[in-house]
Amino acid sequence: MITSRVAPPPTDRAARFVIVTGLAGAGKSAAIHALEDLGYLCVDNLPTVLIPTLADLTLGEGGTHESVAVVVDARDRSFLDRFPAVFDGLRARRDLAVWLIFLEATDEALLRRFSETRRPHPLAPTASVIEGILVERGRLGPIKKMSDRVLDTSDLTVHELRRAFRELSEGEGTQTRLTVTLVSFGYKYGVPVEADLLFDVRFLPNPYFVTGLRDLTGRDQPVQDYVAATETTQPFLDKTFDLLTFLIPHYMAEGKSYLTIGVGCTGGRHRSVAVVERLKVMLDGITGARWRLRHRDVALV
Repeated sequence: MITSRVAPPPTDRAARFVIVTGLAGAGKSAAIHALEDLGYLCVDNLPTVLIPTLADLTLGEGGTHESVAVVVDARDRSFLDRFPAVFDGLRARRDLAVWLIFLEATDEALLRRFSETRRPHPLAPTASVIEGILVERGRLGPIKKMSDRVLDTSDLTVHELRRAFRELSEGEGTQTRLTVTLVSFGYKYGVPVEADLLFDVRFLPNPYFVTGLRDLTGRDQPVQDYVAATETTQPFLDKTFDLLTFLIPHYMAEGKSYLTIGVGCTGGRHRSVAVVERLKVMLDGITGARWRLRHRDVALV
């Protein structure tokens, strides 16, 4: 569950600075991985006093990043005392859009997670876990009240946590991207080990056996015209397009960051190359996806 505590900060500033904090065991490590997948430069367990320095180095004049996220919490002994003033200073800057996200969970959920990892609570290394949870919950109360978003992770899986951060980021004006790689290949050289989906186009007539086409590739127009003229090519493209336009939004909703689609023929020079080139044109308009094209075996003889 996501709860808004205060009005969100302005979204028209280029540099986004997200601070993630909260209870130990509430999912801060998973959160930082989710933000990395969203394109943020992420730093975990940064000393509170160095937060403004990080903002200056990465987002200020001469900085190379537009989105930075940092995890800070009670592991830093100065956090509770120093953070309010540091946070107020960041909020006063006109070059940053600062978000404070607080992660929490029920005592039962936190106890279960500490039991699974068999780690002591950072605030109670020699006492019981529940004692550490209760102490930390009390100490972090003022920080929680300062936050822009409170996210209860008690019933969230890792995938659902990623989705929650994606929704927060989209509300902040950024856009999630799934990188989809279309790769042509030749079965005679082996299936791409990174492929998530495979399509076999060896049922199409082979331009290799056509005079004048053997020395060309599927990137050449005569080969593309030959493959397109086969009566089974367009129905295959249409059905594949329908399948991929159905699957890809679901992959994005699940939080998948990379998808590799392999299209293979015998040698990876003609049919698979032509089909991948055409699929790229057909699929290019899917919102939220970034497309890459790779012809693995086109240069092999």
